[in-house]
Amino acid sequence: MNPLPGWRAAFRIARRDAARAKGRSALVVAMIALPVLGVTAADLTYRSALPTKAEELTAELGSADARFTSTSIGPVKLQQMPDGINWSTPEGAPDPTPEEQAKPVDVPAAFPEGSRYLTERSLPASVTTRHGIADTEVSELRISDAMLRGRIELTDGTYPRKPDEIAATSDFVKAAGLSIGDSVTVRGPELTYTLTGTVELPADLRADALYALPGSVIAPWQKSADRDKTILPPQPSDPKWLVKGPAGAGVTWQDILAANERGVVVKSRQVALNPPPDSEVPMSSMSSGYSTEAETTAAVLTVVAMAVLEIVLLAGPAFAVGARRSRRQLGLVGSCGGSRGQVRAVVLAGGAVLGAVGAVAGVGAGFGLTALFRPMIEDFTGNRFGELTVRPWEILGIAALGLVTGVLAALAPAIVAGRQSVLESLTGRRGTRRSSRVLPVIGVIALTAGVGIAVYGGVAGDTAFVAGGSVLAELGVLCCIPVVVGFLGRLGRRLPLTPRIALRDAARNRGRTAPAVAAVMAAVAGSVAIATYTSSSAAQHAYDFEPNLTPGTVALAASDRGADAELPRARAAVEQNYPVSGRPADFGRVWAGSDCSVYYEEENGCGTLELIRPTGKGHNCPLKGKGAKELALRLSADEHKRMMRSPACMDENYTMVAFGTGDHKIIIGGADVLDTYVKLDDPAAAKALADGTPVLLNSAYAKNGEVTLKATHLYNDRDKKNRAQHPGKARTTTDRLKVYVAPDRFAATPGIRMVMPEKTAERLGLHVEDYGSFYALGRDATDAESQAAYAAIDQAGNRAYLMSSNERFRTQDDTILLILALFAGVVTLGAAAITTGLSKADAEADLTTLSAVGAPPGVRRSLSGFQCLVVALTGVLLGTVAGLVPAIALRLTDLRAALERMREDPMQSAYTPIVMPWETVGLLALVVPVLAGLLAAALTSSRLTLARRAG
Repeated sequence: MNPLPGWRAAFRIARRDAARAKGRSALVVAMIALPVLGVTAADLTYRSALPTKAEELTAELGSADARFTSTSIGPVKLQQMPDGINWSTPEGAPDPTPEEQAKPVDVPAAFPEGSRYLTERSLPASVTTRHGIADTEVSELRISDAMLRGRIELTDGTYPRKPDEIAATSDFVKAAGLSIGDSVTVRGPELTYTLTGTVELPADLRADALYALPGSVIAPWQKSADRDKTILPPQPSDPKWLVKGPAGAGVTWQDILAANERGVVVKSRQVALNPPPDSEVPMSSMSSGYSTEAETTAAVLTVVAMAVLEIVLLAGPAFAVGARRSRRQLGLVGSCGGSRGQVRAVVLAGGAVLGAVGAVAGVGAGFGLTALFRPMIEDFTGNRFGELTVRPWEILGIAALGLVTGVLAALAPAIVAGRQSVLESLTGRRGTRRSSRVLPVIGVIALTAGVGIAVYGGVAGDTAFVAGGSVLAELGVLCCIPVVVGFLGRLGRRLPLTPRIALRDAARNRGRTAPAVAAVMAAVAGSVAIATYTSSSAAQHAYDFEPNLTPGTVALAASDRGADAELPRARAAVEQNYPVSGRPADFGRVWAGSDCSVYYEEENGCGTLELIRPTGKGHNCPLKGKGAKELALRLSADEHKRMMRSPACMDENYTMVAFGTGDHKIIIGGADVLDTYVKLDDPAAAKALADGTPVLLNSAYAKNGEVTLKATHLYNDRDKKNRAQHPGKARTTTDRLKVYVAPDRFAATPGIRMVMPEKTAERLGLHVEDYGSFYALGRDATDAESQAAYAAIDQAGNRAYLMSSNERFRTQDDTILLILALFAGVVTLGAAAITTGLSKADAEADLTTLSAVGAPPGVRRSLSGFQCLVVALTGVLLGTVAGLVPAIALRLTDLRAALERMREDPMQSAYTPIVMPWETVGLLALVVPVLAGLLAAALTSSRLTLARRAG
């Protein structure tokens, strides 16, 4: 028997039923279309933002055929790979001699005959802005040439046409506060140019650069430096040549081989896109090759699986209510001889019809929204799309996913509809069906197995097990939801009327409530999983981050010695232009013998100062040196973390030298340095400094409350003043100093190991000098404030420099967490609202009975609010628990990789924390359910038209 006629009738009935119940159909279509829309937009954005090989070449070459560059080894024969990145001398060839390396390479002689070319050189420079001074890069490149199209595009004004004209990237113009027509001066040679236009690099919208004509910056700067020795000469990069080959020929592999003979490396568009066979590449035998294919992470697989679950669970209740409201129609199908399979076919056909409509609508809306928000997406990613990249099979797969999920969402209601008797369907009676006792048992087993599989996958580093176990665990929780919902009904015995009715209604109509709770759970679980993983990764990055300054501080340091540094004027420049808070904390540097920052040219031409670290436990880091790898094999991540946070290991790990201290890391300062920079608020430490006792920040250098300071007082013959005061041979002193030892956590203070009072240094025969100031910031400085401060320091003699913090890692993570919370909140509100609407549509008879027995009109409104609150709160709490499974499993995968790295290098951190995103969870668990309940109550009418009970 051909089943097609039966299915044709089922589809016809489903199509007419969908057209008749427009509201419910629109609801289902929207629930299916929204995830399809999101996946379509994500696919289009990812494929378009990911540059193709041709687009990468355009970003480097513009419309040129190739880029020619010389090497630092002279005009000797080379070999290169077709990508133009890897090159070397031929295997077995002798190393070039210094004479060969000094010879210039005639790069233009390597161009194919009939070629046209542009030269490009860049150099760092300090330039004037509307606010002050900024550091940037200046490139000498004729950007008006058509050869640069695709790489550099004009956005406003005109290209530079004269030697005194310059163009800038839009990002630089915005930060500098400049406008077209303004003057820009290159500091040092004081070369002034007129800003004629703004440009952008499509592959790097955040580029910060200036562009001038070839010969208009480097040559005049060098002439100025030759005339005036106080002007530092320019430091340009090696030149590059962009070459346009003969028409129709381009730059071939044979042209590259010929250029290699002259010592020239070539990156050719034609060769990179169509590389020659390995047999024609001399260097192929020396290259092991590499792969740039990225693995799909378990997080992506898990989120996709959860998205499918979410569509099914959101649309399922709507199909269930639709089947219930159409039960008379389905009963008529059965009364006319239709089988249970044909009744199921009608409901499944409804899922297919609405799934197809939702899939088409979602794909279409995904294309439209991607095109509409393309400029915003490009600004966020930092690069322009070459074109919208569409992969038809992927789009068809996404549409098929919407169709399949529509059918899956209708599967459970179809089974239930097929089981109903014809009499129940025609009379409208619901019948009584006990909840399955097997399903919760299956759920507990699936939950336990899923957690076990996910954890095993995390420990073993198998991402497929992590994804599969996470989905299985969520399915297990899903199976347990009817029991949880049934238990909620028992909680309402002592509650007021409306919450009691809401809980009992949810328990009685589990077929409607459980899928909605599950839908909220799926959305929240995905968001909590990603938020937990993101916050945990952020905590790990924050732990591994090595700052150059303590948080909320800047440091002004001298770049000249003594009075020549003009520190008072530089300090005034900072205090007047930077958002500093409180008074500055001045500090100095200390040294023994002749100053090594001056007398560094000859060997043993200056003194030395050293803090001697004792040996033994607590003084030496066991993760460094002999036996470290054997020890690392026995350590857990927590044990390794405790060891790494010991002062001895922190001393090995934090090696930054700053503030003119040298390797001893001793600065001269008082209690204000402890308060402003070290962040040590300890009256005892401040009193110690006042009494002349140094404060030691790293206890690994202390033994019995004392440190050993070794100084070599060696004076250079050119240091005439000090040499006259200290004639004779160099002497070495070793002093035991009583110190105040700070708590161990201060061993990580960037750049400082010990703070010494000035009078103590002088008592030891050491030399001291005022070197700078620390400032506490009230907030981060803006671009305008930074540029103004740099300009003021320059006007003060430019003999000091400003160090600012490099701590910038938290902003992006906070944004991601906020987006996740908003997404989960919107889905939770939507699912709760859908369930409330379905509840109201399904419980009209009960509401009529309430009104008939004299319930106040406000009961209807408050009942809707509590029904919404029950679904939202239950789903959020279950989703939070379910979302922890994949997050913890993924972090276990990261832990395994971190332990492997640590055991290879014991000084590598293995810290892999699991951090709960409490702000996100709090927003979802408290704010969103209450908001959903209030909205449902506010949008529900309290008036009801009495009607006769059916049946």
